[in-house]
Amino acid sequence: MSKTVMLQGTGSDVGKTILVAGLCRLAANRGLKVRPFKPQNMSNNAAVSDDGGEIGRAQWLQAMAARVPSSVHMNPVLLKPQSETGSQIIVQGRVFGQAKGRDYQRLKPQLLDAVMESYENVRLGADLVIVEGAGSPAEINLRAGDIANMGFARRANVPVVLVGDIDRGGVIASLVGTHTILPEEDRQQIAGYIINKFRGDISLFSEGIEAIGRFTGWPCFGVIPWLKAAGRLPAEDSVVLERLTGGKTGALKVAVPVLSRIANFDDFDPLASEQQVELVFVKPGEPLPADAGLVILPGSKATIGDLEDFRAQGWENDLAAHVRRGGRVIGICGGYQMLGRIVSDPLGLEGESRSVPGLGLLDIETEMAPEKTVRNSSARSIEYDAPLSGYEIHLGVTRGPDCSRPAVAIDGRPDGAVSSDGRISGTYLHGLFSSDVYRARLLASFGIDGGGHDYREGVEMALDAVASELEQRLSPEWLKTFLG
Repeated sequence: MSKTVMLQGTGSDVGKTILVAGLCRLAANRGLKVRPFKPQNMSNNAAVSDDGGEIGRAQWLQAMAARVPSSVHMNPVLLKPQSETGSQIIVQGRVFGQAKGRDYQRLKPQLLDAVMESYENVRLGADLVIVEGAGSPAEINLRAGDIANMGFARRANVPVVLVGDIDRGGVIASLVGTHTILPEEDRQQIAGYIINKFRGDISLFSEGIEAIGRFTGWPCFGVIPWLKAAGRLPAEDSVVLERLTGGKTGALKVAVPVLSRIANFDDFDPLASEQQVELVFVKPGEPLPADAGLVILPGSKATIGDLEDFRAQGWENDLAAHVRRGGRVIGICGGYQMLGRIVSDPLGLEGESRSVPGLGLLDIETEMAPEKTVRNSSARSIEYDAPLSGYEIHLGVTRGPDCSRPAVAIDGRPDGAVSSDGRISGTYLHGLFSSDVYRARLLASFGIDGGGHDYREGVEMALDAVASELEQRLSPEWLKTFLG
């Protein structure tokens, strides 16, 4: 029978995803058959699993860390926000429906059976299952019908390790407060806690550990320093984009506008890894930089809404000026749709039925259609004659004269469009920049050497580095129990 442990956080973005990935790699390096599991995720960063459905990119990364194929059962419920109050619901990899927040709270108990079915599927043949919670168990206003944290832990009867983020401050209060606010039955599921993202001399926190122990009786399983290698791993939540303040300078500046429903922004991680590329995520209220050589319009969970927001930010004028200066533009998925003459949604799949003018940089039109394309794909860049491997997750059919110049061939069929002057292009393929050959040839077209490193190997090395750090910092006694 497989062993299971669950990591829950005192709040969102405390580092659970990376810790689960690191623990999966640590267990796999020790020869264990380990599997990740997250009952419920909320993210527009989705992946196509190896068995052909949608899951969170985080669970795809964790499966990679565990060295096993990814499965829809590793993330049975995925919420993809489409508006401030509503989300598309994916259950076991397929579209289940749409719901606003209050309606979803009533729906959750019905989804618990699917969650438990998937959990049992993941456990089959595994030595160890590492479960990631969502948000915080202290959100007791959401406790009724919970499937993401203690609702799952109690139903599956798995021990919980609470993760606190010391970098944001107040970690003692957050742990003690969680202990205080939880009902006794939930509290009994917690075996101990981990302090994450510590900077400086760890010995200075010894009195803090003693204080937490006095208030809660929970043991500390380790104090984890700020993991530098984690910065080389794809981020799960777009919240990280709000904290970016700019990185290195480079010979080529690449600008990516942060749309309100930006999706799959980890598409750009390989570009960020290039020494001569300065990747800039342009936040709302900021202009597109005039010195950018390339602007990339990212994927979107709500193309029409984000297109209207793009205009409201003044980015349409900035982009037009960029093109007049001879700058180049690439659109991916929803960003590709925006580059056309019109985007229409006659069935109201993204909300109300309407059509809006596109940015007019490609001679194409897109109509939203109810059938959703979800698949992993082998492809080839027609522009740069380079092999590609990626995935498609999109609604809509795009047609028009510029489609006669496709950007890529996906599984042998043409996809995307290129303008007559070759400076504007778009495709539905995610993962474009992960191809080392494509990246090198794209950068060479700007007169830059790049793409010489293996991006995928870099991610593998980062996972090993995180696993090694965890092995050094976590309690040996707990690791012995945890890893059997």
